[in-house]
Amino acid sequence: MATEATPPPGGTATTPVPPTTERFVEMQESAEFGELRRTYRSFAFPLTIGFIAWYLLYVLLSNYAGGFMGTKLFGNINVALVLGLGQFLTTFLIAWFYSRHAAAKLDPKAEAIKSRMEGDA
Repeated sequence: MATEATPPPGGTATTPVPPTTERFVEMQESAEFGELRRTYRSFAFPLTIGFIAWYLLYVLLSNYAGGFMGTKLFGNINVALVLGLGQFLTTFLIAWFYSRHAAAKLDPKAEAIKSRMEGDA
């Protein structure tokens, strides 16, 4: 974050110089940044594909398996309602799981890269 520093007594305020475009490209091509991307993708892509498959299964069952989805489990609760609520539950679980994964694995790597970029500026 480029903020103006408090001037020392008798001195002037200095503003940190942001990294150059070349420095950003160099960092993007580094092994460290590649590892950060791999860590993110190895988490996000499988979960995204899994969730989309789960959602499409729900939609297809709703369209083509009305008898099955209408099966009463107990009282007025049927399979469609349980699977529909499962969609919400899955969404919140994925968000919670991602926040834990990001805090443990992504944030430390990203912070190291950010510190290096700001330190080199």
